[in-house]
Amino acid sequence: MARTIRFHRQGGPEVLTIEDVDIPPPGPGEVSIRTRALGLNRAEALFRSGTYIEQARFPSGIGLEAAGLIESVGAGVDGLSPGDAVSLVPPRSMLSWPVHGEFVTVPAELAIKHPPTLNWKAAAASWMQYLTAYGALIDIARLGKGEHVAITAASSSVGLAAIQIANRVGAIPIAVTRTSRKVQALRETGAAHVVASAEEDIEARLREIAGEDGVRVVFDAVGGPAFLPLTAAMSRGGILIEYGGLSPEATPFPLFNVLSKSLTLRGYLVHEITGDPARLAAAKAFVLDGLSDGSLKPIIARTFAFEQIMEAHRYLESNEQFGKIVVTL
Repeated sequence: MARTIRFHRQGGPEVLTIEDVDIPPPGPGEVSIRTRALGLNRAEALFRSGTYIEQARFPSGIGLEAAGLIESVGAGVDGLSPGDAVSLVPPRSMLSWPVHGEFVTVPAELAIKHPPTLNWKAAAASWMQYLTAYGALIDIARLGKGEHVAITAASSSVGLAAIQIANRVGAIPIAVTRTSRKVQALRETGAAHVVASAEEDIEARLREIAGEDGVRVVFDAVGGPAFLPLTAAMSRGGILIEYGGLSPEATPFPLFNVLSKSLTLRGYLVHEITGDPARLAAAKAFVLDGLSDGSLKPIIARTFAFEQIMEAHRYLESNEQFGKIVVTL
């Protein structure tokens, strides 16, 4: 039996419980892990509330990120042994492999031996944010040196990861955040420029920053009315990659911006990367190199104890965090 985070109905953080659950031993191609830290993501709040891309079956586990020590390995597992310190690539389904619990059993290909310089909190905070940002900026957009990239929801963990990745390849990250309250922190984190969308004219500021060439890549988690000024400031042949939908307002289709500039508007999920072995291998190599040389460094907003899981989810939904929320065991 192991303490596991579950919920029996959809709702707010109050539906989460900690229950003793039987965890099956690892089958062929699987590993069991004693977790030391769990990373929280917006996807878990959506899954819990019933607004995610998959629906829970009750009672349901939850969770996409964890780090810990391998307890045992199943038949056919090579390269991993009991005692190895690993962190987990987010599974493609929380229905099949929820990882927020004291012990979890997952496919061995999800477990990565991370650099020894990474502590448990940073290890649990790494893979969702960096794989998401890498897949959009490097794998799809082919962001390169000297190019401007506008990053909305910039103070989120994925937004901060995107800033670090842009800097790593020599691009120019423009952080777009709602108010000026986080401007200084974003600059200190590596943003070359910061735009406060509720206080400034987004299109005018982006044009001022990027000049005649415009912004070739937009990495957006918000949607809503900002689609119009964002696309208006993009360069001909630019690409806007949408990976979220934080705005409660309708998202207009910027028809004439798209037509006049031959823009690409593209939806994106990290599952594109995690579900493709070749693309995932390239992403792992990029992220591990960055974690090892320090160019990629997870920023932890706040840490909660396992028993404070409801409080951690409330903080996640407050939108007050700057970086990643982590739960420790």
